[in-house]
Amino acid sequence: MTATIQKTLRDSAAMRWTALLLLALAMFCSYIFMDILSPIKDLMLETRGWDSTAFGTMQGSEVFLNVFVFFLIFAGIILDKMGVRFTAVLSGAVMLIGAVIKWYAVSDSFAGSGLETWFTNNLNYIPGFEELGVSPFYEGMPASAKFAAVGFMIFGCGCEMAGITVSRGIVKWFKGREMALAMGSEMALARLGVATCMIFSPFFARLGGHVSVTRSVAFGVVLMCIALIMFIVYFFMDRKLDSQTGEAEEKDDPFKVSDIGKILTSSGFWLVALLCVLYYSAIFPFQKYAVNMLQCNLTLTPPDANSFWASSSVTIIQYIIMLVVAAAGFASNFQKASGKKYGLLGLSIIALITYCYMGYMRQSAESIFAVFPLLAVLITPILGSYVDNKGKAASMLVLGSLLLIACHLTFAFVLPAFKGNAIGGVAVAYITILVLGASFSLVPASLWPSVPKLVEPKIIGSAYALIFWIQNIGLWLFPLLIGKVLDKTNPDIVNGLANGSITAEQAAVSYDYTAPLVMLACLGVAALVLGLLLKVVDKKKGLGLEEPNIKS
Repeated sequence: MTATIQKTLRDSAAMRWTALLLLALAMFCSYIFMDILSPIKDLMLETRGWDSTAFGTMQGSEVFLNVFVFFLIFAGIILDKMGVRFTAVLSGAVMLIGAVIKWYAVSDSFAGSGLETWFTNNLNYIPGFEELGVSPFYEGMPASAKFAAVGFMIFGCGCEMAGITVSRGIVKWFKGREMALAMGSEMALARLGVATCMIFSPFFARLGGHVSVTRSVAFGVVLMCIALIMFIVYFFMDRKLDSQTGEAEEKDDPFKVSDIGKILTSSGFWLVALLCVLYYSAIFPFQKYAVNMLQCNLTLTPPDANSFWASSSVTIIQYIIMLVVAAAGFASNFQKASGKKYGLLGLSIIALITYCYMGYMRQSAESIFAVFPLLAVLITPILGSYVDNKGKAASMLVLGSLLLIACHLTFAFVLPAFKGNAIGGVAVAYITILVLGASFSLVPASLWPSVPKLVEPKIIGSAYALIFWIQNIGLWLFPLLIGKVLDKTNPDIVNGLANGSITAEQAAVSYDYTAPLVMLACLGVAALVLGLLLKVVDKKKGLGLEEPNIKS
């Protein structure tokens, strides 16, 4: 019996971490495409006429079908019925289809086409959704934004399906082992996609001195092809595991609607789900506006066009340094020899300082915000390992909420005070962004591994789907709200664009972001209250959220 167990892929550390790497690389690619337009919001206004409302409506459309057509609930049922590997490949294919549509929507080929005319004249009124105030389109919305929203909706279906599938896959390969470390590591790698997007989306958009937002989206489409390949490779690896263990992808005990009722009657589930929606709503929608927020609040002077800091090669060098930061910091967590551990940690810190210096010299808002996931990559394995061995998952969520509040209030009130101070403003921005990324790392390390403690194994997929569905409500609502709040609290810019007294280029870097940032800080306050309540419920009902995942 022991010999048989040793032969399974799951019991090989190398194999289960390879499976994790495949899933993480796929999510890395999806995270890049998710925010592919975020660092070029200013260019979308300049080249496609997308104001903040159009931009926010398009960005929020990613999760529209998941929320209002309940696709994510169906995705959970598909996952429970069909298994991890089938759902993984399906999600990769759906993401690719949506990505291609979004690429065409922002391409020059779409401009002037019959399809553009159709989208201009249609989808201005959606019965039912319009009355409820949740329509993904509105009259006057640019046709390219409408069609891009359609593609983003389809991509969003695949992306969220991939998210629950990856979570379920990690549970399958790591349950009873280093599960929190695995989930934290997966998310740390995936979030490098955010940094990659922030650096390379503007790079491709401005490549060769000619601005083309199409190139940025095309870069994302290529990466979605790679994501699909990763899922296909995982398909065969996962099938091999099942052939060794005798497990079946399809469940012998079929899914029942009543299973959802079991999930929804758990108070612990609801607290975790609401914490998730508050946490993610304060981060992901913010990412879509963060670069533009920095452009509006920092005093950035572009370097001389003929200097090294303005060249395309500096982008590649800076990205390589970023990878050194991430790789050395991440690897330092797994070194037992203190010399190697602190050597790698020191290398990571030196590389991070070098990266920040280069970002300052480039005077680039997108490269400044790209540090967002770097501290998270370093500490997520530490946090995951701590939860695996010591527990305290609920306590970490409380700490994360406090950091979230502090960061958004700093962006709202402290950063604008440094306007005009080139060095001070960038320093405040770097520190706050790094801390915000670190606070976000608490979620995958502590929240996601807690879900298997709250529901039966056969409905884990549905539980994750329900949490993602609730989370998606926030991911739909808050990009839209931020865009609307920006336009409402900046009437001079809106009126100036309308009467031609201000150019699109000037408007793009002149917004006051105070109100949206205070709104996001309020989400952190609500998350803090729920985190404290979760600790009370956990102690009262013995959910085990504060207990370690690995039992001695």
